[in-house]
Amino acid sequence: MIALIALAWVAVGLVAATASHAEKDAGPLPTAVVQKHDTLWDIAARYRPSDDPFAMVEEIRALNDLPGYTIRPGQELRLPRER
Repeated sequence: MIALIALAWVAVGLVAATASHAEKDAGPLPTAVVQKHDTLWDIAARYRPSDDPFAMVEEIRALNDLPGYTIRPGQELRLPRER
């Protein structure tokens, strides 16, 4: 009986954690509009200065299906969610 109660508490905890994670991920991704002379590095450093800019650049490229590192002024880029 104690094992069933413990299992039930674990299940409730997992459901609550999943629900709170889903709420955090709900909604559109943050975006940035590329300004004249911006680079992916500039945007990564401006958006999340405390993170590794190399990793941020690669995340931005992946989110936006960018084959390279070229971006254009006026282009809207999706950015990764806060962790």
